[in-house]
Amino acid sequence: MTGMFDMTTERVDQLDAEARRILRLNDRGGYTVPTAGLYPYQWNWDSAFAAFGFAAFDIDRAWTELETLMAGQWENGMVPHIQFHVSDPGYFPGADVWGTDGAVGKGEGRVASSGISQPAVAASFAWRIYQKDPGAGMARLRGMFPRLMAFHRWFIAARAESGAVAISHPWEAGRDNAPDWDEAMAGFEPEGVAAYTRRDTGHVDPKMRPTKADYDRYIWLVQFGRERKWDDAAIAAESPFRVADPTLTFTLMRACRDLARIADALGEDRTEIDGWITRLEAGAETLWNPDTACYDSRNLRTGRLAGCVTNASFLGWWGGLRDGQPLDTLHRILAAAPYSVPSYDPTSPKFEGLRYWRGPVWGVMNMMVGVGLAEAGLKTEAERVRSDTARLISEHGFAEYFDPHNGTPAGGGTFTWTAAIWLGWASPNAEEL
Repeated sequence: MTGMFDMTTERVDQLDAEARRILRLNDRGGYTVPTAGLYPYQWNWDSAFAAFGFAAFDIDRAWTELETLMAGQWENGMVPHIQFHVSDPGYFPGADVWGTDGAVGKGEGRVASSGISQPAVAASFAWRIYQKDPGAGMARLRGMFPRLMAFHRWFIAARAESGAVAISHPWEAGRDNAPDWDEAMAGFEPEGVAAYTRRDTGHVDPKMRPTKADYDRYIWLVQFGRERKWDDAAIAAESPFRVADPTLTFTLMRACRDLARIADALGEDRTEIDGWITRLEAGAETLWNPDTACYDSRNLRTGRLAGCVTNASFLGWWGGLRDGQPLDTLHRILAAAPYSVPSYDPTSPKFEGLRYWRGPVWGVMNMMVGVGLAEAGLKTEAERVRSDTARLISEHGFAEYFDPHNGTPAGGGTFTWTAAIWLGWASPNAEEL
């Protein structure tokens, strides 16, 4: 394991300037897009990471990002994974495909959106932004607190029936085509999917994206939800796809801990939040796979664990857990690839170094894993993850993701959240979290 990647001051300053340029480039006035073309709308957890990046040089803009995100919240508390602020025919599936007008829980007057959510990292970054300037942030944090409470309350009620947090669609985990979902996705046939034209493969090499078989099932699940007017109870009861996910479980666990800190700072009652944390900690135990010695996804329709070692397997530290964490498994994965942390075990026959969430390194996942490791006192491992991230960005730019063997940049370029985690964490100039 190596220490922090060595860069000249001049190179660090160049990268800092480029990261700031990318955030401004992708700014659409109150919200950022992940990158032009491939992702032309506001994505939920991308936006929260963007706020974290803006906080390195523009606190007001950071708060605005989160406020715009939370303004799209449904009446039932759900914050959608995409908000369609403008129409862009270059993206599929758009608002017309999701069909959330009149959806159960949405209410009137909300911006057009998808019908699912994404990992609940907003409270964690609201807390960090507040800490950078408590005087400027107190009023804005107070204004956001009820919305954050409602978001977390929705997750517990709508997705945490097993204690761990489930996804109703692979996109909800943020890890779209992760091998974790293979069994559950094979459990149904995408019959009756309307004809569609993918737009993503017009922007990015198809070998870097999910397969057509995956996409057919993604769209089938969208149609399934739309037919039920995005009623959480109906979807939970009737959908063939329901998987408890370590990403959602640990990000919500961490967000609840940060929300409790926010409650303390505001003088609010944290009793309900503490109850959520206890429930999530118990739920996380159901995701432990003794065969792989790490956290795993569980198909709630069959009860079976996926048998997958992914970067999400190492988010327990970020979630605040300390005992029984998969350190030996992490060491094995760190030894298996020059750049950490691959999104899937490089020794598995299913590993694909360039295909989205089936192998590549993602800077945002590295940040959460690395921060969690550092907080747990695992400084050597934390520095390995941070150093590898810095090296990837320095050598290969602000790509969406990277091949863990040779660093090849993949997916979209000039990517918002890669720039954001550089400014807030990976850069040698980044403030300590």
